[in-house]
Amino acid sequence: MDSENKRYIVVISEDARQMLISHARFLAQVSEQAATRLIEDFQVRAKSLEQFPERNPWLVDKLISSGKYRKLLLEKRYLLVYQIKANIAYVDAVVDTRQDYGWLS
Repeated sequence: MDSENKRYIVVISEDARQMLISHARFLAQVSEQAATRLIEDFQVRAKSLEQFPERNPWLVDKLISSGKYRKLLLEKRYLLVYQIKANIAYVDAVVDTRQDYGWLS
């Protein structure tokens, strides 16, 4: 199988789901449309990890192990944080870029 045709399995952790829900609830207090956009963007981008998840940059932070997580920007202010092991992309978190996420280490 060509590497360009390789498919990855995307596993979304319960923690990541809860973080997404929490961010969407917060957004919905200001704009239901913004909350809906965040959820829809998450769904599209998480699915996109099925093909070539290595395309996204490493998450670089002095408190996080180098080369552990990759990041994918959602709706300008949120990061979908994931790691790749074999043919599986594990989505571990959805974080607000304006907050500290050093706890991921």
